[in-house]
Amino acid sequence: MNMLITGASRGIGAAIARRFAAPGNVIAINYMKSKDAAEQVAADCRAAGAETVVIAGDVRSEADLNGLAAVFPGGDPEGRSGVDVLVHNAAIGVLKPYDKIRTGQWDLTLESSLRPFWLLTRLCALNRGANVIGLSSMGSRQYVPGYAAMGVAKAGIEALTRQLAVELAPHVRVNTVCGGLVRTDALNYFKEGPEMIAFAERHTPLGGIASPDDIAALVHLLCDVRARWVTGQVIVADGGLSLL
Repeated sequence: MNMLITGASRGIGAAIARRFAAPGNVIAINYMKSKDAAEQVAADCRAAGAETVVIAGDVRSEADLNGLAAVFPGGDPEGRSGVDVLVHNAAIGVLKPYDKIRTGQWDLTLESSLRPFWLLTRLCALNRGANVIGLSSMGSRQYVPGYAAMGVAKAGIEALTRQLAVELAPHVRVNTVCGGLVRTDALNYFKEGPEMIAFAERHTPLGGIASPDDIAALVHLLCDVRARWVTGQVIVADGGLSLL
């Protein structure tokens, strides 16, 4: 299995890489700045028996996206290459009230999260039976302080999930995991982060908040052949908090 993960040097992306690490799998680990962290993820994956490729690239750059897609060039049916699992995890965004966001910050947010979901999917040679997985968050559907730009980007990913699922059928499945609070470094960028964590820990029906591996496990499940009849879906993984 050939797998390409954007933004895989840490957090959820790194957890996904480690979750899929197994003999016979080739995992391309994309990073933008954290080379040492990406190399450590690659080492962990190799220790579990996978082959790895570590590749730098800014997902806002079409040239860099072409470079990512070229890691697994399309092959003929007998000499299989191409991508079996494509995970869109990388995201950079501004966290400000709508009236404080500059035009460049708005564009950066959409260019780093929403546009690659469309463009890299188009550029990759997706094998028959491939899975494309997006990563979203609850800010796509409910108010989160300072999340105007990122919420729009994530909502766009969810809309594109449904569109691409139909356009790429029947040979490719497309789904998105919409996570609630996940214990990653990203929480440090929220001014209200400590209060958000405390609220979730008190009120989440399943208790606490998610770890990156909780999200990685769901991504793994969606790519399993037993999920072959699931496509175009946005799966919420928030421990039940959004039900309240």
